Amino acid sequence: MRSYQERAAAHLSRVKQRNKAGKHCHIFVTDCLLVCVRMTLLETHELTKVYPTVTALDRFSVTIDSGITGVVGSNGAGKSTFLKIILGLVTPTSGEVQVLGFDALRHGPELRQFIGYMPEHDCLPLDVSATEFVSHMAQINGLPRAAARERTAETLRHVGLFEERYREMKGYSTGMKQRVKLAQALVHDPRLMLLDEPTNGLDPAGRDEMLDLVRRTGREFGIAVMMSSHLLSEIERVCDHLVVIEGGKLVRSGPLGSFTERTQVLAIEVDGDGIDEFIARLRNAGLQVVEENHTVLVGIGESRPYDFIRDSVADFGLALVRIEQRRQSLEDLFRPQHAEEEAHDVAAR
Repeated sequence: MRSYQERAAAHLSRVKQRNKAGKHCHIFVTDCLLVCVRMTLLETHELTKVYPTVTALDRFSVTIDSGITGVVGSNGAGKSTFLKIILGLVTPTSGEVQVLGFDALRHGPELRQFIGYMPEHDCLPLDVSATEFVSHMAQINGLPRAAARERTAETLRHVGLFEERYREMKGYSTGMKQRVKLAQALVHDPRLMLLDEPTNGLDPAGRDEMLDLVRRTGREFGIAVMMSSHLLSEIERVCDHLVVIEGGKLVRSGPLGSFTERTQVLAIEVDGDGIDEFIARLRNAGLQVVEENHTVLVGIGESRPYDFIRDSVADFGLALVRIEQRRQSLEDLFRPQHAEEEAHDVAAR
């Protein structure tokens, strides 16, 4: 593909043409990156979708800024319904949704030209080549034929399909088909990409490659990305903001770092013959201690007994392998009592 500076200049020109009001995006071209700083990307208010047998979204209100946002929840939590309402493919029962300054419920066709969508399920016409399909999708999104062909070549190179671009897609592997779906979402240079389970059906190596593509697309091109997934490890690797949906309701929304805050439990791993005596000394000092899988867990509360622990380790001739304050994990979101129970158990013992 072209250099970062060339892509940034081309992107800036397109944004200026499509966004004459200048209300949605401020572009800065640096030496190596395109940096896009925007106002609120998306905002919903009391968004509700009720089907005859299930409530997919229940008074769902959230505000999302630019960057790479993960939409996480178990299967059936409402993630896909949320993305389809943004696209205007599903009409909500009630509520409001603003995307890129547009009322998504009233101005869906105008909004969709600024959005790239990668669906979860396989939906490719297998009897045509990737070049034909992606170029066709670029033209549907408003690019002239010549520009569509140029952008198609660049985009397929970006996703790693340049050498295979003229083959019919019926001969593609699952990983290659996923890359085509990503390319058609990216080819028209959208402001926002919606990726619904982008690693669906991929093996571990293909999953790693897809996540790297998603990360590079968001970081290098300055395109906002919303990625739904039920795999928390993927969210941790790629996203900088997280929206958690469960049962159609918003559980929590915020920067990824706020979901992995430190707990009040200190994990100590030591090696040697005096571990029992070491634990006894900690308990005699009034600390709550539990031994778990060769790790000593100490409830610290407001105290900071690091010096006392270090001295005790030295007194009993133990080797200090590791000492760290435990953090919450994203898995705790779906077992919310876990972190509290762990700290409570340590304190109780």
